[in-house]
Amino acid sequence: EYFLENLRKMILAMASDIRVIIIKLADRLHNMQTLEFNPPDKQIRIARETLEIFAPIANRLGMGEVKTQLQDLSFKYLDRENYNFIKELEDEDYKVREKYVNQAISEIGEEIKKEGIRAIKIDGRAKSVYSLFLKMQKHDMDINQIYDLAAVRIIVPEVADCYETLGIVHKKYRPMIGRIKDYISLPKPNGYQSIHTTVFGPDGKILEVQIRTIKMHNEAEFGIAAHWIYSESKKKKNWSDLLFGKKQAVPKKELEWVKQLRQWQNEIGRDDEEFIQGLKIDFFKNHIFAFTPQGDIIDLPEDATPVDFAYAIHGEIGNHATGAKADGKMVTLDYRIRNGQVMEIITSKDRKNPNADWLKFVKTSIAKSHIRRELRKEGLIK
Repeated sequence: EYFLENLRKMILAMASDIRVIIIKLADRLHNMQTLEFNPPDKQIRIARETLEIFAPIANRLGMGEVKTQLQDLSFKYLDRENYNFIKELEDEDYKVREKYVNQAISEIGEEIKKEGIRAIKIDGRAKSVYSLFLKMQKHDMDINQIYDLAAVRIIVPEVADCYETLGIVHKKYRPMIGRIKDYISLPKPNGYQSIHTTVFGPDGKILEVQIRTIKMHNEAEFGIAAHWIYSESKKKKNWSDLLFGKKQAVPKKELEWVKQLRQWQNEIGRDDEEFIQGLKIDFFKNHIFAFTPQGDIIDLPEDATPVDFAYAIHGEIGNHATGAKADGKMVTLDYRIRNGQVMEIITSKDRKNPNADWLKFVKTSIAKSHIRRELRKEGLIK
């Protein structure tokens, strides 16, 4: 209860001053780095809080470097056996892959230079221990099924250079069909931008290549902190102004979800169980994008349904929903939306209220609260 109360206060505070959460995450990272000096039961409790709450917050804020460290440190205390197994496996595998990663770095560097593009940095990147564990779980713990275990990261000055570099990489190495992801034109919900492509590199070895600008790289590593420092440093003269000046408002576009989080917290009141469940599903779970037929982007948690989509657009659309189409094909209202699908909601004026059964499958708190409110109004639930 004490932890939940502090979490509530932190959410309210970060909605008005972004420095609160940046400092809180830095403090939590320091706690995790010194966790070995605590008794075992306290280590488990703090590691679980970190993995379930603080690492997802860092992820939603786009702070990739902080998220990775928090996850790996938590994993080490929560599942030491698997942590050691994955770490050892990764270290052995990377030694084998290191030779062709370095060869790819050298060859790509030469090709880029020939074409007159300035590469700010080209380096290798190993996958984090926890993210590798999660991926291996999906592939029966077979490391040979993981294509992005070793990756080459290319940092260039401008967005146009990213696409030109992609063409150069594909000219040098044959791309793997269906493995190109353009997060520049369609960023991840946490703001992450980059181009990812999987290619058959030196000696036909499978290799992932990531291409981004320096600004994208800084924001991928440090997220909202990098964005905030970049925008505020234009106005401030020194670090003391940045850290101890007046409150730093949350950037509207980047952190719309913080505002939603505060509104939702006010709606549910003091229900601790719903608070923690809602946090994990609405705000901390991996998110997907779906499109309206007009091309508007709707940000939803994984496994969201057409009913969640409808309420994300407007309460009235949700209340009057009778059917849905995904990419032009009819689907049920409990259908699980996939990333990038175009969703169309069919409504009817004849439907007066949402269906109580929808509460069994909707995922988002906004959908649940709308449905309950309408059903209470009609006296259908207490």
